[in-house]
Amino acid sequence: MRVPEENYYTKDHEWAYVDENTVTVGITEYAQESLGEVVYCELPEEGQKVTQNEPFGVVESVKAVSDLLAPVSGTVIEVNDGLGDNPGPINDDPQNDGWLIRIEMDSEKELANLMRAPDYKKLISEAQS
Repeated sequence: MRVPEENYYTKDHEWAYVDENTVTVGITEYAQESLGEVVYCELPEEGQKVTQNEPFGVVESVKAVSDLLAPVSGTVIEVNDGLGDNPGPINDDPQNDGWLIRIEMDSEKELANLMRAPDYKKLISEAQS
């Protein structure tokens, strides 16, 4: 299971890739494997404000419906629109083609509330034992 070192992670299994003030968000491979096949995805509109640790969308799998929680606060500047009709990329490649939204972050200080790869690996290792 890949846990890219450059990403930040939430305890709820979202990843966040930071490029200057833009944060690309998705679910981790661990989350995708836990959910099983994602069959539906509801994402916000561009321009919508999101708040750290608050729901911004939903993924529905054959096993469960799960809220997606924003890793940072800010404004949604891009949505991976194709996922609404075809959530396949979330199943096939959740950490690349299966990205969900891009957020223009309000404050870099919120990144301190997220985990880095070593801590996230520890979290999933404890969850699997």
